[in-house]
Amino acid sequence: MHKTMHKIARDSLLSLEAYARQRKEFRAKVMAHKGDRTVHLGAHVTLTFEDELTIRYQVQEMLRIERIFEEQGIQDELDAYNPLIPDGRNLKATMMIEYADAEERKHALSKLKGIEDRVWVQVEGCARVYAIADEDLARENEEKTSAVHFLRFEFDDEMARALKDGVVLAAGVDHPNYQAELGAVAAGVRASLTQELD
Repeated sequence: MHKTMHKIARDSLLSLEAYARQRKEFRAKVMAHKGDRTVHLGAHVTLTFEDELTIRYQVQEMLRIERIFEEQGIQDELDAYNPLIPDGRNLKATMMIEYADAEERKHALSKLKGIEDRVWVQVEGCARVYAIADEDLARENEEKTSAVHFLRFEFDDEMARALKDGVVLAAGVDHPNYQAELGAVAAGVRASLTQELD
C-alpha cells in the first residue's frame, strides 16, 4: 500500500484567526508527538524527525509570526517547507547543534564543519545510511557550520522492510571532533519513524 499524501495542501491550512483559536491545543499535540520523533546524539546534537504534522506546525507558526495572509506568501512558505516532509523511502530530520554558552557554541561550530554529512542511521543488518544534508541551502561557510541543518536519509526496500519487521534502528555521528552513537533508538521513536516509510 502506497501513501501518496506527502505535501501540505494550501486549502488544508488554518486561517490566522482559526489558528490563533486552536494554537494552544495544536501546539501541545505537536510537542507530545515530537517526543517520539526526537533523538539525542551525545550532549550537543539533537535530531527531530519531521513529518506532515511537525511541518504543518512550522508552516502555521511562520504564517502567524510573519502575519502572512496573502496567497503568494502562503505558497512561498509551503514551497519552502513541503520538501522537509518524508516522501516514501526516506526519513527527514532537523539537526540542531546546541551549546548553552554563546562563546562555546561559536568555538564548537568552527570545529564541527562538515558534521552534517557525518550523521548516520543504521537499520540492523544493513549498512549505515549517511545523511544528505541541506539540499538547496548553504548552511556553512569557510569558518563554521550552522547550528541548524536539514538532513535526509534514503532507505532501500530491504531496509524499509526490515524496519517495518521490527529490527533495531541505530543512529550516530562520526566526525573527527564529535563522536556519538546510539545503539538503538527508543521503541516509540522507531515505531513512529517506521510509519513514514511506504
